[in-house]
Amino acid sequence: MNKAPGKNWILLRGLARESGHWGAFVPLLKSAFPDAQITLLDLPGTGCFHRETSPCTIKAITDSVRRDALDKGVMQQPATILALSLGAMVAWEWMRSYPEDICGAALMNTSFADVSPFYQRLRWQSYSDFVALAIMRDVHNRESGVLRLTSNRRNQDEQITQAWEKIQNKRPISLKNSFRQIIAAASYRPGDIKPKQPVLLLNGLGDRLVAPACSEAIHKKWDLELRRHLWAGHDLTLDDGAWVALQLKEWLAPINRGPGRLLRGLT
Repeated sequence: MNKAPGKNWILLRGLARESGHWGAFVPLLKSAFPDAQITLLDLPGTGCFHRETSPCTIKAITDSVRRDALDKGVMQQPATILALSLGAMVAWEWMRSYPEDICGAALMNTSFADVSPFYQRLRWQSYSDFVALAIMRDVHNRESGVLRLTSNRRNQDEQITQAWEKIQNKRPISLKNSFRQIIAAASYRPGDIKPKQPVLLLNGLGDRLVAPACSEAIHKKWDLELRRHLWAGHDLTLDDGAWVALQLKEWLAPINRGPGRLLRGLT
């Protein structure tokens, strides 16, 4: 069994998003890790599970995702998880509850309730936009609004909005499940135990949904490596997927060579 990080990737998206939202990042990850197995998993209530009811706790969501991974046969070797926002909370809980499953994790733009205050976990400046999008009925306009809130690139807005509209029309994520995921994320408190696996934090300093201070707080509490993107928003792989793939390669290179740690500052 190969236990080296980066050989068996599992990708998890965030709040009210599904595996289809990884878009053009997947080929970039495959290019960076050509010999790796890459699996995209959906959280309950999203994607292929959009007809299911999402649990209201991160632990229950984690158990559901893990069952799906086992059913798909992707846990034949320990996995490295790349996860965004709420998906990163699931990744952390997975490392905590089933440490033998996971050999490393890269967590993007995430936050924990016992580490950061609520007004940083969902930035107060975005409250009105967030509520308006949640109740908006027009799918195209809603997805366009989500894109403007989560991404700082404007060069492909209509193309991406249309792609996201198709996803929502095909596998709609209900308002009920969105709010159940919000409840799960808002209440997640992982405690003080530091994971034994290598963990990389990736953060976009232009994130207008979750304050960058949340990643900074996790970094300081557990002394985890943190790499910062100067302008990217919440959807880090959408704004600069090539940068994310490069950080993953650089992070794993010394880990797979042996003891040691690569320290990076502001990028």
